[in-house]
Amino acid sequence: MTISIDDIRINGERLWDSLMTLAQIGATPKGGVCRLALTELDKQGRDLVTGWAREAGMTVTIDKIGNGFMRRAGRNNSLPPIMTGSHIDTQPTGGKFDGNYGVLAGIEVVRTLNDLGIQTEAPIEVAFWTNEEGSRFVPVMMGSGVFAKAFTLEHAYAARDTEGKSVKEELERIGYIGSEEPGDHPIGAYFETHIEQGPVLEDHDVTIGVVQGVLGIRWFDCTVSGMEAHAGPTPMALRKDALQVSTYLMQEVVASALRHAPHGRGTVGMVHVHPNSRNVIPGEVKFSIDLRNSTDALVDTMVNEVVAFAAELSEKSGLTIDIKMVSSYPAQGFHADCVDAVARAAAKLGYSNMPTVSGAGHDAVYTAKLAPSGMIFIPCKDGISHNEIEDAKPEHITAGCNVLLHAMLERAVVVV
Repeated sequence: MTISIDDIRINGERLWDSLMTLAQIGATPKGGVCRLALTELDKQGRDLVTGWAREAGMTVTIDKIGNGFMRRAGRNNSLPPIMTGSHIDTQPTGGKFDGNYGVLAGIEVVRTLNDLGIQTEAPIEVAFWTNEEGSRFVPVMMGSGVFAKAFTLEHAYAARDTEGKSVKEELERIGYIGSEEPGDHPIGAYFETHIEQGPVLEDHDVTIGVVQGVLGIRWFDCTVSGMEAHAGPTPMALRKDALQVSTYLMQEVVASALRHAPHGRGTVGMVHVHPNSRNVIPGEVKFSIDLRNSTDALVDTMVNEVVAFAAELSEKSGLTIDIKMVSSYPAQGFHADCVDAVARAAAKLGYSNMPTVSGAGHDAVYTAKLAPSGMIFIPCKDGISHNEIEDAKPEHITAGCNVLLHAMLERAVVVV
């Protein structure tokens, strides 16, 4: 009996078992994973994953920044591959699913096609990208960034960790510095499956997030300069209190994000008060500003509002306010064809779904600059990620991979 393509499903138990097996490499006492990029544990994780790929009949190519490409041949191997993937490095107190799910979901897609004897016209590939997390080396999303020519291979090679070890040295040490030039590997289309890392899907009781794009980000360092003075003898009207002035600007960061809903984000996450003494009026406050939204135009509007508010506040208070941008990441929309493929797959499979955006960066941001790309989100418990208690339901893990399977088959074309 021939099975209809619409009826095929992945083996959810096998995918879950693979995730739990990989999670043992670098397992932490609280149930998480610490597997930093280019460490011995990362090598063990890479060896395990590439071993599974070879067992599934895939060929493995490694490029010069250590990105891995695991290929299942198609009938027409001159076509660019339909690719999926993510990363297997983690945060120091990371979880079992962030990144790892996207790689192992791709392996499970291939295993399922093998089980059913399904051939595709275009090749299928599963990628793992080097140092996505950026917890040991910067910049973040290093492997995909070099691949997309966002920065040079030499710049990435020269990055060093806190012990002075370089990326190039560590790639050579673990045996994952390949011969292929980053970016020479073609991509026909790219899909990335990921836990949401936020609470929206769970809050809406929805299984699949059809990701429209990734928010643009601007990071700033702000310094408000006043004058230290004794907290007792100095009358309120004669103070130059840098902290009190800073709080007005911090509130404006949040207010601007609220004005530009639904995707506006405004965060002050780091604050340093000088001299940080109980009975001294603060003379200087330094704090971070993080502004995000779905388009660069909206982010720019938020930035302009915060800067204008700071100028008015400085004039009114008489205190100097200095704002400097330290990082900028443009918003990245995903290709309509890939977004629609994800939505069609979710609807066909009967999974509840909704359009969503990613507030965090992913390797798909860089692949989207080179080829049609899209992402699939599933809920994670309480929206928690980058934490050892990060968790996801097995049924959601299965659902996301089923959507990935059908979205990829739509692009790769099944041979009948």
